[in-house]
Order: sequence, then C-alpha cells, then structure tokens
Amino acid sequence: MEIPFLKRLRKFISEHGALVALVVLLVVCALSSADFRRPQNLLNILRQNAYTGIIAIGMTFIIIGGGIDLSVGSLFALAGGLGILAMNALPASSPILALAVGILVALAVGLAGGALNGALVTIGKLPPFIATLGTMSIYRSLILHLGNAGLIGTSNEPFSRLDAYKFLGLNTVVWVFLLCTAFGSVVLYRTRYGRHLCAVGGNERVARYAAIRVNLVKFISYTACGLLCGVSALLQGARLSSISSSSAGAGCELDAIAIAIIGGTSMAGGKGTIWGAMLGAMILGIISNILVMWSIAPNLQGLIKGLVIIVAVLIQRGKK
Repeated sequence: MEIPFLKRLRKFISEHGALVALVVLLVVCALSSADFRRPQNLLNILRQNAYTGIIAIGMTFIIIGGGIDLSVGSLFALAGGLGILAMNALPASSPILALAVGILVALAVGLAGGALNGALVTIGKLPPFIATLGTMSIYRSLILHLGNAGLIGTSNEPFSRLDAYKFLGLNTVVWVFLLCTAFGSVVLYRTRYGRHLCAVGGNERVARYAAIRVNLVKFISYTACGLLCGVSALLQGARLSSISSSSAGAGCELDAIAIAIIGGTSMAGGKGTIWGAMLGAMILGIISNILVMWSIAPNLQGLIKGLVIIVAVLIQRGKK
C-alpha cells in the first residue's frame, strides 16, 4: 500500500514537473557556481530568454491545437527587418513618427505572416509541417533580398530606448513576456476559444461533430503566433538597434518548440500550459547559461539541449 504523502508528492511532481525541474536546476546551478548566483546574471537570463519565450507562447497555442510552425524564426527576421526599414524610410527629423510607423509595420508583417501560415493550413489543407517549412524559406529569402543579406540597422534613438526602459529592475521585454504569459493563460483556461483549441488538438473529428469551427480556431492560433513574432522582433531589434537578415531568429523555431515541450505541452495536441512555457524558457536559458560557466564546449551545448527535449517527450509518453 502506497503511503499517502508519497502519493501526493508523485501527483504534484506529475502535474508541476516543469516547476520542480526549474527549482532543482536552480539549486544545483547555485551550488556549483558563485557567478550564477549573482542577481545580475539571473536578470540577464530572464531578459535574454524572454524574446524566444514570447514566441514560444504562440507556439504553445499552435501545438495544443495539433499544429506546428517552423517559420517563426524567419518571420521574426522579416518583421523586425521590415520594421527598421520602414523607420529608416522616414525623415530623421521625426523620430517618434518613424518609431510609430516601424512598430506598426513590424506588427502588421508578423500578423500577415502568421495569417498566411494559418490560411495554408486551414484553407489550403496543407500539413502544418509542409506549409510552414515552405513559408520559412519564403520569409527568410525576402528579408535576405531586402536587407542585401546583411545587417539592417537604424539610428532612431527612441527605438533604441524601447527595450532599455526598466521598471522594478526588469527590462521592457521581461514585462511584455510576463504580460503575454498572463494573458495567454487567461485565454487558454478562461475562454471558450481556449476550450475549443484543446478540443481541436485532442480530437479534431469530434470537435467538428461538436460544431466547433475548427479552421477558425487553428487560423487564430497561427495568426497570434505571427503577431508575437513581430512583438519579439521589435524588442530585440530595439536592444541591438539592428536586425541581421541572415542570422536573426536562426534556430528560434526549435527553441520555441523545445520550450513548449519542456513546459508540459503535448506534441500530440490537446494539452499544454502557458505558464509551463514560461518555465520552459527559463529552464532552457539556465541550461545554456550554466553550460558556459562550466566551460562546456559550445559545440556540445546543442547535445545537452537535445537530450533535455528527448527526456521531456519520454516523460510525456510515460504519463500517457
């Protein structure tokens, strides 16, 4: 007969695996490195991984609905690059106007790119993997052409201050990440759309019989993810005052998928958490940070991340 305390403990670990993993990881890293324990280092981890974390929230919605999006990294570069190009096209004497136009362009491009992905999946009936693999190449090629395969920079001062602003010691991107996480959680757990999304990911055929507008539910998830790519690109572009047309967002799609999985989102669809995605972003960021402090060769860091993803999927399969 199982001891009640152990039973409750096992249930808690099963339901809050990402949180338990984060706490254990923090303890191990703090004990192994004095530099890791520095408050500034922890704030840097939070800031550096918030950009991918914002995109991972959108990816979580897509995966819960039974889809996948491989184009987020390329769309990130396209939205950020076009936003900066739009800023540069306006007179330098009107920096605030240029900033407003750049923000609108970046968000509009992200929204349009996500909508195109959603249309290809829902209206075009293409498998999500194929549809977004195609748009990944399209978006990257467009920004490489428009940016001459180089760095797209700007001297717009208000733009460079956009992500440098701090409140309670946290940069703009961190607050945006936290707000997106809170809003995403409300949408997923407290709205009809969230219930419909889980139903579609769990069993699309049954969802159709239940009169759920499956195509609309999927389309919204892809469009929202595209918008979040634009938001993240704006903030990272503001931090660097530039966007690299060739390398910006490279590998972002894999990190976003990994964050969602580590956070407890099922690759089979129908189940996931937004707060888990936030924890997943921190877990992946801490792993990258501590590997550097442990002087692990950079070429081996991908191996560690890959093992973490595989273990997370195996744990999900074990639960089922």
